[in-house]
Amino acid sequence: MRIDLHCHSTASDGTDTPAELVRNAAAAGLDVVALTDHDTTRGYGEAIAALPAGLTLVTGAELSCRVDGVSMHMLAYLFDPEEPALLAERELVRDDRVPRAQGMVARLNDLGVPVTWEQVERIAAGGSVGRPHVATALVELGVVPTVSDAFTEEWLADGGRAFVEKHETDPFEAIRLVKGAGGVCVFAHPAAAKRGRTVSEARIAEMAAAGLDGVEVDHMDHEADARERLRGLAKDLDLLVTGSSDYHGSRKTVALGAYTTDPEVYGEITRRATGAFPVPGTGGA
Repeated sequence: MRIDLHCHSTASDGTDTPAELVRNAAAAGLDVVALTDHDTTRGYGEAIAALPAGLTLVTGAELSCRVDGVSMHMLAYLFDPEEPALLAERELVRDDRVPRAQGMVARLNDLGVPVTWEQVERIAAGGSVGRPHVATALVELGVVPTVSDAFTEEWLADGGRAFVEKHETDPFEAIRLVKGAGGVCVFAHPAAAKRGRTVSEARIAEMAAAGLDGVEVDHMDHEADARERLRGLAKDLDLLVTGSSDYHGSRKTVALGAYTTDPEVYGEITRRATGAFPVPGTGGA
């Protein structure tokens, strides 16, 4: 089995629609794909309706969190999307994304970059707006050559010249909420130092004690030594180890299935979840 547990659609900051994502996942030879858009479940219906036969969909979301002043992401799998407490927190985070992006546009204008809010809105195309959409605007304007080049201290990285904070959930609260909604929690790309400061191993140990299920180890932003270190940490803390592409369509160069999760780990995730179940494809539109 080939299993990719971290992918994005146009419901947040990917460039494939949810329907295109599942069709492309099947074409890439995947058996299981997770839809994990940022702080939203809006793409579920379209993805399920288009799900090809032979492909299983894991519903999820990537939750925006912050601890010790460090931004981090929590992958939440197979939770009940209508559970009130988690839904309210997702909406709080999502609603803060627009003023935050508008603030980044204003800071870029102050720096002499002629980006407009209308441009960012067009790029987001109704998705959950985030820094990648602002970064894409910088690419369009020729300010930076790629989206990744916008995530530096010169521009949009944490603490960068145009960075603006948004509401982010405490990860311990996120774990509590996801568990309360019957879901499973995996810390996304915890050693992605190129994105900025990372969460300490001591904090990860505290999260494990609070119910964290796993850590994403095999990821394009993790160097080989970081992966080895994380595997050792996961073993010490009895955490599941996942791998995934963090696919964003054409917004990133990584391909669907570039990194995958062991079928036994996937099976354990599904056993632990009680809020929702994987959806088998039946040959959607």
